[in-house]
Amino acid sequence: MGDIFNLDNKFFQALGKGVDCVCLSLLWMICCIPLAFGIYVAYVTKAIILALPCIVLAVPAGIATTALYYAVNKVIRHSRGYLWSSFWHSFRSNMKQGALVTLIVAAAVVLVGLDGYIMYQFAKAGEKSGALYVVFFVLMLVVIAWAVYVFPYMARFENTTKMILKNSALMAIGNLPKTFMALMFFLACCIGTYLLPVVAIISPALATLLLNYILEGVFERYMSDEDREAENERNQEFYN
Repeated sequence: MGDIFNLDNKFFQALGKGVDCVCLSLLWMICCIPLAFGIYVAYVTKAIILALPCIVLAVPAGIATTALYYAVNKVIRHSRGYLWSSFWHSFRSNMKQGALVTLIVAAAVVLVGLDGYIMYQFAKAGEKSGALYVVFFVLMLVVIAWAVYVFPYMARFENTTKMILKNSALMAIGNLPKTFMALMFFLACCIGTYLLPVVAIISPALATLLLNYILEGVFERYMSDEDREAENERNQEFYN
């Protein structure tokens, strides 16, 4: 009977991690409000030129995505540290570099997206050149797959902006099966959240947690033996 109310049993641990996922998801969504507003305005007005400000409005969301991955990996998966302090520690420490990285990634997404949208409109109008929208659709998937690596990489490693962008691309290319798996999972989560918006209160952190299991296997391959050993020691502290 005592085990039922033991806060250390698996039920309460799972419940605690679920609550942590909700809290992290809400923190992340708050940081995404400027981007969400920009997307909404561009969508309502049907003025594609208004998608350009979204490049700048994406900055808080990009930094928050790095912080989300950092907190999920540290607090939720490995039970180290505290939720609030871990999230904001990563947010503050990656603010300058994260802003630049986000601007680059967001610019790629917006520009490829706009070109694809324009080509799609040409296709609807019967223009032969409109068939190029398929090329931009595939290119958009490539950019998204790259972005899926960029922010987690920045959360896990310290490097120059150039090397963050380059190494993320190389990892994505060098691990195509896992990249494809991560991309499909990411898109499925986005579609699921769009169809059932209520899950947004937990889906960002939960999706990040599941992506963490895919990406950490990739990251570990590129870590030195010393870094890998130190990481394992930190992760085992909770269980000893």
